[in-house]
Amino acid sequence: MKLYNYFRSSASFRVRIALHLKGLAYDYLPVHLARGEQKKPAFAAVTAEGLVPVLELDDDRRLTQSMAIIEYLDETHPQPPLLPADALGRARVRALAQIVACEIHPLNNLRVLKYLVGELKASEDAKNAWYRHWVRLGLESYEAQLATRSGLYSHGDAPTLADCCLVPQIFNAQRFDCDLNGLPRTMAVFDACMKLDAFQQAQPSACPDAEA
Repeated sequence: MKLYNYFRSSASFRVRIALHLKGLAYDYLPVHLARGEQKKPAFAAVTAEGLVPVLELDDDRRLTQSMAIIEYLDETHPQPPLLPADALGRARVRALAQIVACEIHPLNNLRVLKYLVGELKASEDAKNAWYRHWVRLGLESYEAQLATRSGLYSHGDAPTLADCCLVPQIFNAQRFDCDLNGLPRTMAVFDACMKLDAFQQAQPSACPDAEA
């Protein structure tokens, strides 16, 4: 398999975590979003969406959208599972994942931040305030949902889809100096995840295109 991705893309990071948790080998194909490589004809030939990640399978078919990719991997390589066996558990894990993927990330991804600055003429301070506001609001919701959790991770004693989404968001929050105080359950889950090789191997600094 080949993964078109960007080392700082949280959506790409999610998929890298899933691949490492599953022990699946892949070729790392960098697409530098900050330099606009996603807008070049070479990448347009890969996906009309112009977004990363893209997972290219051994038969050359391509999958887009991180959540869909991770669920595909979970269905085709079921061990270790990233979704619980019971329907209620799966719904809870998907809800946690979607707090990050649907509530936080769409408002704070690179193209949105560039639009705020470029088209709407927001200052750097205003852009960062925007980012921090939506991160904090989403993570407070995540923290509240963890009040009923049991186990080390977001759901139980093994990492799930929810953790694949949470960890990259915390990395980005730290990079933007977001306030992470008062989120003890969320940060405990993050710390537990970062003790695992799969999360360490997937983090941005471990990527071949990581910038110093």
